[in-house]
Amino acid sequence: MAEDDFSPLRWEDGALLLLDQTRLPAEEVWLRCTRPEEVADAIRRLAVRGAPAIGVAAAFGLALGPRDAVAAELAERFEETARLLAATRPTAINLRWALERGRRVFAESAGGGPAAAFAALLAWAQALHVEDVATNRRMGEHGAALFAAGDRVLTHCNTGALATAGYGTALGVIRSSFRQGKVDLVWVDETRPLLQGARLTAWELARLGIPYRLVTDASAGTLMAQGKVDRIVVGADRIAANGDTANKIGTYPLAVLAQRHGVPFYVAAPLSTIDPQTPDGAAIPIEERSAEEVTQLLGTAIAPAEASALNYAFDVTPAELIAAIVTEVGVLRPPYTESIARALTPPPPKT
Repeated sequence: MAEDDFSPLRWEDGALLLLDQTRLPAEEVWLRCTRPEEVADAIRRLAVRGAPAIGVAAAFGLALGPRDAVAAELAERFEETARLLAATRPTAINLRWALERGRRVFAESAGGGPAAAFAALLAWAQALHVEDVATNRRMGEHGAALFAAGDRVLTHCNTGALATAGYGTALGVIRSSFRQGKVDLVWVDETRPLLQGARLTAWELARLGIPYRLVTDASAGTLMAQGKVDRIVVGADRIAANGDTANKIGTYPLAVLAQRHGVPFYVAAPLSTIDPQTPDGAAIPIEERSAEEVTQLLGTAIAPAEASALNYAFDVTPAELIAAIVTEVGVLRPPYTESIARALTPPPPKT
């Protein structure tokens, strides 16, 4: 894990291998996916999770679709695969971002038949994997400039290498800052109901040798009131055109508490997580997951059998609560409608 090239997914011997994150930290089990249906299932049940990782996994899933198709059914098989993958997680925009680009790759290669389409899609997915890691490293360097020596930083959910193709988004920023001697301690929210902080972020930080302490989600306000949090950095699953940000449930209360206590609240995400077609947070679809994730804890019932539960997977943090958005092209500041538009505008061609 400490190696910089660690990734929770890889292509090997004709299959996509995914680290099953539902089994961590107890055991490290790799899933071997040779069909897009297996990739879709892994995304749906959170064996692979985190917006960037979902996008990259979906890219490989697209490649697997046409591999065994007959020429006459190639287009139909591709569309079937794209629909299957698109339906797995509605909030994470990186999924749709990857599928749209994969559609263009398919359109340019399908004329050569199934073998050509598979080869082109696989090469594209592998390039996307490499690009995501490079993106995260640049994001980490930009974000580290926001930190100061001795910082104690709080983070929520998991945003490290496990949530990406490698290195991480918000946790990548923390990694870069720690390497520069700027982070003394990471406060890790447990992140109910599936405990991504306790199970995954703590696992990553321990392997990286970064000091951390695990806390209950409800402890964040007390830590801030006691002056024990210098800044907060979280990831994102979708950022609207105005800067409103959807992230793991529990992020919005953190942002409110941060404003109350004067703690800078940052979001770290690649440009692929920004959706210019979504005007604001109210337009972001919020995934609802099984009530059993709330009434059970890692398979053990913790509520009466008849208990009902509401299980939003994400919440939306208004842009006015976000001090900065860290991307691979730099740190975006309010007003986000303007800074996001500039960041998404391609530079003019060189003459």
